[in-house]
Amino acid sequence: MGENSATRNHHHQQVFDLAIDVPSQSSTFKNFDDDGRLKRTGSVWTASAHIITAVIGSGVLSLAWAIAQLGWVAGPAVMFLFSFVTYYTSSLLTDCYRTADPVSGKRNYTYMDAVRSILGGAKVKACGLIQYLNLFGIAIGYTIAASISMMAIKRSNCFHENGEKYPCHTSSYPYMIMFGVMEIFLSQIPDFNQIWWLSIVAAVMSFTYSAIGLGLGIAQVAANGGFKGSLTGISIGTVTQTQKIWRSFQALGDIAFAYSYSVILIEIQDTIKSPPAESKTMKKAAKISIAVTTAFYMLCGCMGYAAFGDFAPGNLLTGFGFYNPFWLLDIANVAIVVHLVGAYQVFCQPIFAFVEKQVAQRWPENYFFTKEFKIPVPGCSPYNLNLFRLVWRSGFVITTTVISMLLPFFNDVVGILGAFGFWPLSVYFPVEMYIAQKRIPKWSTRWICLQMLSMACLVMSVFAGAGSIAGVMLDLKVYKPFKPSY
Repeated sequence: MGENSATRNHHHQQVFDLAIDVPSQSSTFKNFDDDGRLKRTGSVWTASAHIITAVIGSGVLSLAWAIAQLGWVAGPAVMFLFSFVTYYTSSLLTDCYRTADPVSGKRNYTYMDAVRSILGGAKVKACGLIQYLNLFGIAIGYTIAASISMMAIKRSNCFHENGEKYPCHTSSYPYMIMFGVMEIFLSQIPDFNQIWWLSIVAAVMSFTYSAIGLGLGIAQVAANGGFKGSLTGISIGTVTQTQKIWRSFQALGDIAFAYSYSVILIEIQDTIKSPPAESKTMKKAAKISIAVTTAFYMLCGCMGYAAFGDFAPGNLLTGFGFYNPFWLLDIANVAIVVHLVGAYQVFCQPIFAFVEKQVAQRWPENYFFTKEFKIPVPGCSPYNLNLFRLVWRSGFVITTTVISMLLPFFNDVVGILGAFGFWPLSVYFPVEMYIAQKRIPKWSTRWICLQMLSMACLVMSVFAGAGSIAGVMLDLKVYKPFKPSY
Protein backbone atom coordinates (compact mmCIF):
# COMPACT_ATOMS: atom_id res chain seq x y z
CA MET A 1 0.00 0.00 0.00
CA GLY A 2 2.86 2.31 0.63
CA GLU A 3 4.42 1.26 -2.65
CA ASN A 4 2.33 3.22 -5.08
CA SER A 5 3.42 6.40 -3.33
CA ALA A 6 7.06 5.77 -4.20
CA THR A 7 7.45 9.03 -6.12
CA ARG A 8 5.42 11.06 -3.67
CA ASN A 9 7.33 9.62 -0.72
CA HIS A 10 10.55 10.54 -2.50
CA HIS A 11 9.37 14.15 -2.62
CA HIS A 12 8.42 13.96 1.07
CA GLN A 13 11.92 12.75 1.83
CA GLN A 14 13.41 15.65 -0.13
CA VAL A 15 11.34 18.12 1.89
CA PHE A 16 12.49 16.43 5.05
CA ASP A 17 16.16 16.63 4.03
CA LEU A 18 15.91 20.32 3.13
CA ALA A 19 14.19 21.06 6.45
CA ILE A 20 17.06 19.72 8.53
CA ASP A 21 18.93 23.02 8.56
CA VAL A 22 15.98 25.23 9.40
CA PRO A 23 14.80 26.14 12.92
CA SER A 24 11.60 24.13 12.67
CA GLN A 25 13.50 20.83 12.59
CA SER A 26 11.68 19.37 15.62
CA SER A 27 8.24 20.16 14.20
CA THR A 28 9.31 18.57 10.91
CA PHE A 29 10.31 15.39 12.74
CA LYS A 30 6.86 15.23 14.33
CA ASN A 31 5.25 15.01 10.91
CA PHE A 32 7.22 11.94 9.83
CA ASP A 33 7.69 8.36 11.00
CA ASP A 34 11.05 6.65 11.54
CA ASP A 35 11.23 5.72 7.82
CA GLY A 36 10.83 9.30 6.56
CA ARG A 37 7.21 8.82 5.48
CA LEU A 38 4.34 10.96 6.68
CA LYS A 39 2.99 9.99 10.11
CA ARG A 40 0.65 7.02 9.98
CA THR A 41 -2.68 7.65 11.69
CA GLY A 42 -4.39 4.24 11.70
CA SER A 43 -5.76 2.73 14.92
CA VAL A 44 -7.11 -0.61 16.09
CA TRP A 45 -10.55 0.50 14.86
CA THR A 46 -9.51 1.56 11.37
CA ALA A 47 -7.47 -1.66 11.03
CA SER A 48 -10.49 -3.67 12.22
CA ALA A 49 -12.65 -1.87 9.63
CA HIS A 50 -10.18 -2.77 6.87
CA ILE A 51 -10.12 -6.43 8.00
CA ILE A 52 -13.90 -6.69 8.33
CA THR A 53 -14.27 -5.11 4.88
CA ALA A 54 -11.91 -7.74 3.49
CA VAL A 55 -13.22 -10.74 5.46
CA ILE A 56 -17.00 -10.25 5.60
CA GLY A 57 -17.25 -10.14 1.85
CA SER A 58 -19.26 -12.04 -0.69
CA GLY A 59 -17.92 -15.24 0.90
CA VAL A 60 -20.57 -15.05 3.63
CA LEU A 61 -23.28 -15.63 1.02
CA SER A 62 -21.98 -19.10 0.15
CA LEU A 63 -21.58 -20.37 3.73
CA ALA A 64 -25.10 -21.82 4.04
CA TRP A 65 -24.39 -23.85 0.89
CA ALA A 66 -21.01 -24.94 2.28
CA ILE A 67 -22.51 -26.10 5.59
CA ALA A 68 -25.25 -27.93 3.65
CA GLN A 69 -22.57 -30.04 1.95
CA LEU A 70 -20.81 -30.88 5.24
CA GLY A 71 -23.72 -31.15 7.71
CA TRP A 72 -24.36 -29.97 11.25
CA VAL A 73 -21.26 -31.65 12.69
CA ALA A 74 -18.50 -31.03 10.15
CA GLY A 75 -19.80 -27.66 8.87
CA PRO A 76 -19.50 -25.57 12.06
CA ALA A 77 -16.38 -27.54 13.09
CA VAL A 78 -14.59 -26.68 9.83
CA MET A 79 -15.63 -23.03 10.18
CA PHE A 80 -14.20 -22.82 13.71
CA LEU A 81 -11.03 -24.55 12.48
CA PHE A 82 -10.50 -22.01 9.70
CA SER A 83 -11.16 -19.10 12.08
CA PHE A 84 -8.58 -20.41 14.56
CA VAL A 85 -5.97 -21.08 11.88
CA THR A 86 -6.55 -17.66 10.31
CA TYR A 87 -6.20 -15.85 13.64
CA TYR A 88 -3.10 -17.85 14.65
CA THR A 89 -1.26 -17.38 11.36
CA SER A 90 -2.29 -13.69 11.27
CA SER A 91 -0.65 -13.28 14.67
CA LEU A 92 2.53 -14.84 13.28
CA LEU A 93 2.40 -12.53 10.28
CA THR A 94 2.00 -9.33 12.33
CA ASP A 95 5.44 -9.98 13.84
CA CYS A 96 6.90 -9.90 10.33
CA TYR A 97 5.92 -6.28 9.61
CA ARG A 98 9.29 -5.23 11.02
CA THR A 99 12.39 -7.30 10.33
CA ALA A 100 14.48 -8.45 13.32
CA ASP A 101 12.86 -6.30 16.01
CA PRO A 102 9.03 -5.91 16.27
CA VAL A 103 9.36 -2.36 17.68
CA SER A 104 12.34 -0.74 15.94
CA GLY A 105 13.21 -3.07 13.06
CA LYS A 106 13.08 -2.15 9.37
CA ARG A 107 9.50 -1.77 8.12
CA ASN A 108 8.12 -4.06 5.42
CA TYR A 109 5.48 -2.10 3.53
CA THR A 110 3.92 -5.06 1.73
CA TYR A 111 3.48 -8.80 2.13
CA MET A 112 6.12 -9.39 -0.55
CA ASP A 113 8.56 -6.98 1.14
CA ALA A 114 8.29 -9.12 4.28
CA VAL A 115 9.01 -12.32 2.34
CA ARG A 116 11.95 -10.62 0.58
CA SER A 117 13.59 -9.34 3.75
CA ILE A 118 13.02 -12.47 5.87
CA LEU A 119 13.12 -15.41 3.44
CA GLY A 120 14.60 -14.02 0.21
CA GLY A 121 15.57 -16.05 -2.86
CA ALA A 122 13.09 -17.79 -5.16
CA LYS A 123 10.39 -17.64 -2.47
CA VAL A 124 9.96 -13.92 -3.16
CA LYS A 125 9.00 -14.49 -6.80
CA ALA A 126 6.75 -17.41 -5.87
CA CYS A 127 5.01 -15.30 -3.23
CA GLY A 128 4.55 -12.36 -5.57
CA LEU A 129 3.08 -14.54 -8.31
CA ILE A 130 0.63 -16.27 -5.96
CA GLN A 131 -0.33 -13.09 -4.10
CA TYR A 132 -1.07 -10.97 -7.14
CA LEU A 133 -2.82 -13.77 -9.02
CA ASN A 134 -5.00 -14.30 -5.94
CA LEU A 135 -5.82 -10.60 -5.65
CA PHE A 136 -6.59 -10.50 -9.38
CA GLY A 137 -8.91 -13.48 -8.94
CA ILE A 138 -10.64 -11.85 -5.95
CA ALA A 139 -11.34 -8.78 -8.11
CA ILE A 140 -13.02 -11.09 -10.64
CA GLY A 141 -15.01 -12.87 -7.91
CA TYR A 142 -16.24 -9.57 -6.47
CA THR A 143 -17.31 -8.33 -9.90
CA ILE A 144 -19.38 -11.49 -10.40
CA ALA A 145 -20.92 -11.23 -6.91
CA ALA A 146 -21.83 -7.55 -7.35
CA SER A 147 -23.52 -8.25 -10.71
CA ILE A 148 -25.57 -11.09 -9.15
CA SER A 149 -26.87 -8.71 -6.46
CA MET A 150 -27.68 -5.95 -8.95
CA MET A 151 -29.46 -8.50 -11.14
CA ALA A 152 -31.44 -9.75 -8.12
CA ILE A 153 -32.68 -6.19 -7.45
CA LYS A 154 -33.79 -5.83 -11.07
CA ARG A 155 -35.63 -9.17 -11.03
CA SER A 156 -37.36 -8.63 -7.69
CA ASN A 157 -38.69 -5.26 -8.85
CA CYS A 158 -39.76 -6.78 -12.18
CA PHE A 159 -41.70 -9.55 -10.43
CA HIS A 160 -43.26 -7.03 -8.07
CA GLU A 161 -44.48 -4.87 -10.94
CA ASN A 162 -45.50 -7.58 -13.44
CA GLY A 163 -46.42 -10.60 -11.33
CA GLU A 164 -44.70 -13.89 -10.49
CA LYS A 165 -45.42 -15.48 -13.88
CA TYR A 166 -43.66 -12.78 -15.88
CA PRO A 167 -40.32 -14.21 -17.17
CA CYS A 168 -38.15 -11.20 -16.15
CA HIS A 169 -35.08 -12.46 -18.04
CA THR A 170 -32.01 -10.48 -17.07
CA SER A 171 -28.38 -10.51 -18.17
CA SER A 172 -25.56 -9.97 -15.70
CA TYR A 173 -23.28 -8.30 -18.24
CA PRO A 174 -24.64 -4.72 -18.11
CA TYR A 175 -24.29 -4.83 -14.31
CA MET A 176 -20.70 -6.07 -14.53
CA ILE A 177 -19.95 -3.14 -16.82
CA MET A 178 -21.63 -0.72 -14.39
CA PHE A 179 -19.57 -2.13 -11.53
CA GLY A 180 -16.42 -1.82 -13.63
CA VAL A 181 -17.11 1.85 -14.40
CA MET A 182 -17.50 2.59 -10.66
CA GLU A 183 -14.21 0.82 -9.93
CA ILE A 184 -12.35 2.73 -12.67
CA PHE A 185 -13.38 5.95 -10.93
CA LEU A 186 -12.50 4.77 -7.39
CA SER A 187 -9.24 3.10 -8.47
CA GLN A 188 -7.79 6.58 -9.07
CA ILE A 189 -7.62 7.10 -5.27
CA PRO A 190 -3.81 7.01 -4.91
CA ASP A 191 -3.24 4.67 -1.97
CA PHE A 192 -4.53 2.68 1.03
CA ASN A 193 -4.27 5.55 3.51
CA GLN A 194 -6.83 7.52 1.52
CA ILE A 195 -9.54 4.82 1.39
CA TRP A 196 -10.10 4.42 5.15
CA TRP A 197 -13.54 6.03 4.76
CA LEU A 198 -14.44 3.57 2.00
CA SER A 199 -13.53 0.66 4.29
CA ILE A 200 -15.73 1.96 7.10
CA VAL A 201 -18.71 2.39 4.73
CA ALA A 202 -18.09 -1.10 3.32
CA ALA A 203 -17.84 -2.63 6.80
CA VAL A 204 -21.20 -1.10 7.77
CA MET A 205 -22.73 -2.47 4.56
CA SER A 206 -21.36 -5.97 5.26
CA PHE A 207 -23.06 -5.98 8.66
CA THR A 208 -26.28 -4.74 7.03
CA TYR A 209 -26.67 -7.52 4.48
CA SER A 210 -25.37 -10.21 6.85
CA ALA A 211 -27.94 -9.14 9.45
CA ILE A 212 -30.75 -9.16 6.85
CA GLY A 213 -29.71 -12.63 5.66
CA LEU A 214 -29.64 -13.80 9.26
CA GLY A 215 -33.06 -12.28 10.01
CA LEU A 216 -34.65 -13.82 6.92
CA GLY A 217 -33.10 -17.18 7.83
CA ILE A 218 -34.64 -17.03 11.31
CA ALA A 219 -38.01 -16.06 9.80
CA GLN A 220 -37.80 -18.96 7.34
CA VAL A 221 -36.99 -21.42 10.16
CA ALA A 222 -39.99 -20.13 12.10
CA ALA A 223 -42.18 -20.53 9.01
CA ASN A 224 -40.90 -24.08 8.51
CA GLY A 225 -41.70 -24.92 12.11
CA GLY A 226 -38.22 -26.24 12.84
CA PHE A 227 -34.63 -26.74 11.67
CA LYS A 228 -33.86 -28.49 8.41
CA GLY A 229 -30.65 -30.35 7.61
CA SER A 230 -28.86 -33.43 8.89
CA LEU A 231 -25.70 -34.34 10.79
CA THR A 232 -23.89 -35.47 7.63
CA GLY A 233 -25.05 -32.86 5.13
CA ILE A 234 -26.73 -33.17 1.76
CA SER A 235 -28.22 -36.63 1.28
CA ILE A 236 -27.33 -39.20 -1.36
CA GLY A 237 -30.29 -39.10 -3.72
CA THR A 238 -30.48 -35.33 -3.80
CA VAL A 239 -26.98 -35.65 -5.32
CA THR A 240 -24.92 -38.66 -6.36
CA GLN A 241 -22.18 -40.01 -4.11
CA THR A 242 -19.50 -38.61 -6.44
CA GLN A 243 -21.16 -35.19 -6.45
CA LYS A 244 -21.33 -35.21 -2.65
CA ILE A 245 -17.58 -35.84 -2.43
CA TRP A 246 -16.71 -33.05 -4.90
CA ARG A 247 -19.17 -30.65 -3.27
CA SER A 248 -17.71 -31.36 0.18
CA PHE A 249 -14.26 -30.50 -1.14
CA GLN A 250 -15.59 -27.34 -2.78
CA ALA A 251 -17.22 -26.35 0.54
CA LEU A 252 -13.75 -26.29 2.12
CA GLY A 253 -12.64 -23.80 -0.54
CA ASP A 254 -15.71 -21.62 0.01
CA ILE A 255 -15.05 -21.45 3.76
CA ALA A 256 -11.33 -20.78 3.19
CA PHE A 257 -12.22 -17.92 0.82
CA ALA A 258 -14.53 -16.41 3.44
CA TYR A 259 -11.55 -16.04 5.81
CA SER A 260 -8.87 -14.94 3.34
CA TYR A 261 -7.37 -11.58 4.21
CA SER A 262 -3.77 -12.42 5.20
CA VAL A 263 -2.74 -11.41 1.69
CA ILE A 264 -3.29 -7.72 2.61
CA LEU A 265 -2.53 -7.88 6.35
CA ILE A 266 0.92 -6.26 6.08
CA GLU A 267 -0.52 -3.49 3.89
CA ILE A 268 -3.21 -2.81 6.52
CA GLN A 269 -0.62 -2.89 9.31
CA ASP A 270 1.40 -0.24 7.47
CA THR A 271 -1.41 2.28 8.11
CA ILE A 272 -1.16 1.93 11.91
CA LYS A 273 0.41 4.63 14.06
CA SER A 274 3.00 3.84 16.74
CA PRO A 275 3.62 3.67 19.65
CA PRO A 276 2.45 1.16 20.76
CA ALA A 277 4.15 -1.31 18.43
CA GLU A 278 2.20 -1.91 15.22
CA SER A 279 2.20 -5.67 15.83
CA LYS A 280 0.48 -5.21 19.20
CA THR A 281 -2.27 -3.05 17.68
CA MET A 282 -2.68 -5.38 14.70
CA LYS A 283 -3.04 -8.50 16.88
CA LYS A 284 -5.80 -6.74 18.81
CA ALA A 285 -7.52 -5.72 15.56
CA ALA A 286 -7.23 -9.28 14.21
CA LYS A 287 -8.73 -10.71 17.41
CA ILE A 288 -11.69 -8.31 17.31
CA SER A 289 -12.28 -8.81 13.60
CA ILE A 290 -12.03 -12.62 13.53
CA ALA A 291 -14.31 -12.92 16.58
CA VAL A 292 -16.94 -10.66 15.01
CA THR A 293 -16.78 -12.28 11.58
CA THR A 294 -16.87 -15.84 12.96
CA ALA A 295 -19.98 -15.03 15.00
CA PHE A 296 -21.64 -13.59 11.87
CA TYR A 297 -20.50 -16.52 9.74
CA MET A 298 -21.81 -19.11 12.17
CA LEU A 299 -25.17 -17.36 12.48
CA CYS A 300 -25.64 -16.71 8.74
CA GLY A 301 -24.32 -20.10 7.59
CA CYS A 302 -26.15 -22.17 10.18
CA MET A 303 -29.45 -20.29 9.94
CA GLY A 304 -29.29 -20.49 6.15
CA TYR A 305 -28.81 -24.27 6.36
CA ALA A 306 -31.53 -24.58 9.00
CA ALA A 307 -33.89 -22.65 6.69
CA PHE A 308 -33.22 -24.53 3.44
CA GLY A 309 -31.59 -27.85 4.35
CA ASP A 310 -30.28 -29.80 1.35
CA PHE A 311 -31.50 -27.05 -0.97
CA ALA A 312 -29.46 -24.22 0.57
CA PRO A 313 -28.60 -21.84 -2.31
CA GLY A 314 -25.10 -20.89 -3.45
CA ASN A 315 -26.00 -17.25 -2.71
CA LEU A 316 -28.02 -17.06 0.52
CA LEU A 317 -30.00 -13.96 -0.39
CA THR A 318 -31.26 -15.43 -3.67
CA GLY A 319 -32.75 -18.40 -1.80
CA PHE A 320 -35.57 -16.33 -0.32
CA GLY A 321 -37.07 -15.73 -3.77
CA PHE A 322 -37.75 -12.39 -5.42
CA TYR A 323 -41.20 -11.65 -4.04
CA ASN A 324 -41.81 -10.64 -0.44
CA PRO A 325 -40.39 -8.87 1.42
CA PHE A 326 -38.86 -7.64 -1.85
CA TRP A 327 -37.88 -4.24 -0.40
CA LEU A 328 -35.82 -5.87 2.36
CA LEU A 329 -33.98 -8.07 -0.14
CA ASP A 330 -33.36 -4.99 -2.27
CA ILE A 331 -31.77 -3.23 0.72
CA ALA A 332 -29.58 -6.30 1.38
CA ASN A 333 -28.46 -6.52 -2.24
CA VAL A 334 -27.72 -2.78 -2.40
CA ALA A 335 -25.59 -3.21 0.75
CA ILE A 336 -23.70 -6.09 -0.92
CA VAL A 337 -22.95 -3.96 -3.97
CA VAL A 338 -21.72 -1.00 -1.88
CA HIS A 339 -19.59 -3.34 0.24
CA LEU A 340 -18.04 -5.01 -2.81
CA VAL A 341 -17.26 -1.63 -4.37
CA GLY A 342 -15.10 -0.88 -1.30
CA ALA A 343 -13.70 -4.38 -0.87
CA TYR A 344 -12.55 -4.42 -4.51
CA GLN A 345 -10.36 -1.40 -3.77
CA VAL A 346 -9.01 -2.83 -0.51
CA PHE A 347 -7.79 -5.95 -2.33
CA CYS A 348 -6.55 -4.23 -5.50
CA GLN A 349 -4.50 -1.44 -3.92
CA PRO A 350 -1.49 -3.78 -3.30
CA ILE A 351 -1.42 -4.72 -7.02
CA PHE A 352 -1.64 -1.08 -8.05
CA ALA A 353 1.14 -0.16 -5.60
CA PHE A 354 3.49 -2.93 -6.78
CA VAL A 355 3.23 -2.14 -10.50
CA GLU A 356 3.52 1.63 -9.99
CA LYS A 357 6.58 1.25 -7.78
CA GLN A 358 8.28 -0.97 -10.36
CA VAL A 359 7.74 1.42 -13.27
CA ALA A 360 8.74 4.46 -11.17
CA GLN A 361 12.04 2.76 -10.27
CA ARG A 362 12.73 1.61 -13.84
CA TRP A 363 11.87 4.89 -15.58
CA PRO A 364 12.36 7.59 -12.90
CA GLU A 365 12.79 10.41 -15.45
CA ASN A 366 9.81 9.52 -17.63
CA TYR A 367 7.00 12.04 -17.12
CA PHE A 368 4.30 9.57 -18.17
CA PHE A 369 5.22 7.28 -15.26
CA THR A 370 6.24 9.73 -12.55
CA LYS A 371 4.83 13.21 -13.26
CA GLU A 372 1.81 14.23 -11.19
CA PHE A 373 -0.48 17.06 -12.27
CA LYS A 374 -2.37 18.96 -9.61
CA ILE A 375 -6.09 19.15 -10.42
CA PRO A 376 -8.01 21.73 -8.34
CA VAL A 377 -10.96 20.21 -6.43
CA PRO A 378 -13.46 22.74 -4.96
CA GLY A 379 -13.57 22.46 -1.18
CA CYS A 380 -10.75 19.87 -1.05
CA SER A 381 -7.00 19.71 -1.51
CA PRO A 382 -5.87 19.36 -5.15
CA TYR A 383 -5.98 15.89 -6.71
CA ASN A 384 -2.66 14.55 -8.00
CA LEU A 385 -3.30 13.07 -11.47
CA ASN A 386 -0.73 10.62 -12.80
CA LEU A 387 -1.21 9.54 -16.43
CA PHE A 388 0.24 6.06 -15.96
CA ARG A 389 -1.96 5.48 -12.92
CA LEU A 390 -5.00 6.55 -14.93
CA VAL A 391 -4.24 4.24 -17.88
CA TRP A 392 -2.93 1.21 -15.96
CA ARG A 393 -5.60 1.07 -13.27
CA SER A 394 -8.39 1.59 -15.80
CA GLY A 395 -6.94 -1.21 -17.94
CA PHE A 396 -6.76 -3.51 -14.92
CA VAL A 397 -10.43 -2.95 -14.05
CA ILE A 398 -11.50 -3.47 -17.67
CA THR A 399 -9.58 -6.77 -17.78
CA THR A 400 -11.19 -8.13 -14.60
CA THR A 401 -14.61 -7.09 -15.89
CA VAL A 402 -14.18 -8.88 -19.24
CA ILE A 403 -12.96 -12.09 -17.54
CA SER A 404 -15.93 -11.93 -15.14
CA MET A 405 -18.26 -11.76 -18.14
CA LEU A 406 -16.67 -14.93 -19.54
CA LEU A 407 -16.74 -16.93 -16.27
CA PRO A 408 -19.82 -15.90 -14.23
CA PHE A 409 -19.77 -18.91 -11.84
CA PHE A 410 -19.84 -17.37 -8.37
CA ASN A 411 -19.65 -20.48 -6.17
CA ASP A 412 -16.96 -22.26 -8.19
CA VAL A 413 -14.80 -19.16 -8.60
CA VAL A 414 -15.02 -18.52 -4.84
CA GLY A 415 -13.96 -22.11 -4.13
CA ILE A 416 -10.98 -21.96 -6.48
CA LEU A 417 -9.80 -18.64 -5.03
CA GLY A 418 -10.10 -19.97 -1.49
CA ALA A 419 -8.21 -23.15 -2.34
CA PHE A 420 -5.50 -21.41 -4.36
CA GLY A 421 -4.75 -18.63 -1.88
CA PHE A 422 -5.38 -20.07 1.57
CA TRP A 423 -2.42 -22.40 2.13
CA PRO A 424 0.45 -20.43 0.59
CA LEU A 425 -0.59 -16.94 1.69
CA SER A 426 -2.45 -17.57 4.94
CA VAL A 427 -0.35 -20.46 6.27
CA TYR A 428 2.90 -21.40 4.49
CA PHE A 429 4.64 -18.01 4.16
CA PRO A 430 3.54 -16.70 7.62
CA VAL A 431 4.80 -19.94 9.24
CA GLU A 432 8.11 -19.91 7.33
CA MET A 433 8.74 -16.21 8.04
CA TYR A 434 7.93 -16.65 11.72
CA ILE A 435 10.33 -19.62 11.99
CA ALA A 436 13.10 -17.63 10.29
CA GLN A 437 12.40 -14.42 12.25
CA LYS A 438 12.36 -16.17 15.65
CA ARG A 439 15.17 -18.59 14.70
CA ILE A 440 13.15 -21.62 15.81
CA PRO A 441 15.48 -24.67 15.71
CA LYS A 442 14.74 -27.30 13.07
CA TRP A 443 13.09 -30.46 14.46
CA SER A 444 12.25 -28.73 17.74
CA THR A 445 8.75 -29.38 19.12
CA ARG A 446 7.54 -25.96 18.04
CA TRP A 447 9.03 -26.35 14.55
CA ILE A 448 7.36 -29.75 14.09
CA CYS A 449 3.97 -28.43 15.25
CA LEU A 450 4.14 -25.47 12.86
CA GLN A 451 5.08 -27.74 9.94
CA MET A 452 2.27 -30.16 10.77
CA LEU A 453 -0.19 -27.25 10.73
CA SER A 454 1.15 -26.16 7.34
CA MET A 455 0.92 -29.67 5.85
CA ALA A 456 -2.63 -30.21 7.13
CA CYS A 457 -3.75 -26.93 5.52
CA LEU A 458 -2.00 -27.90 2.27
CA VAL A 459 -3.99 -31.14 2.11
CA MET A 460 -7.26 -29.24 2.68
CA SER A 461 -6.35 -26.72 -0.03
CA VAL A 462 -5.61 -29.49 -2.56
CA PHE A 463 -8.97 -31.18 -1.88
CA ALA A 464 -10.81 -27.84 -2.04
CA GLY A 465 -9.16 -26.93 -5.33
CA ALA A 466 -10.03 -30.29 -6.89
CA GLY A 467 -13.69 -29.94 -5.89
CA SER A 468 -13.98 -26.39 -7.22
CA ILE A 469 -12.29 -27.19 -10.55
CA ALA A 470 -14.67 -30.14 -10.98
CA GLY A 471 -17.56 -27.70 -10.38
CA VAL A 472 -16.30 -25.30 -13.06
CA MET A 473 -15.94 -28.17 -15.55
CA LEU A 474 -19.57 -29.15 -14.98
CA ASP A 475 -20.73 -25.54 -15.36
CA LEU A 476 -18.82 -25.07 -18.62
CA LYS A 477 -20.68 -28.01 -20.19
CA VAL A 478 -23.97 -26.11 -20.12
CA TYR A 479 -22.69 -22.50 -20.16
CA LYS A 480 -23.36 -20.26 -23.16
CA PRO A 481 -21.41 -17.00 -23.03
CA PHE A 482 -23.18 -13.65 -23.46
CA LYS A 483 -26.65 -15.12 -22.95
CA PRO A 484 -29.13 -13.89 -20.29
CA SER A 485 -28.35 -15.43 -16.92
CA TYR A 486 -32.02 -15.99 -16.07
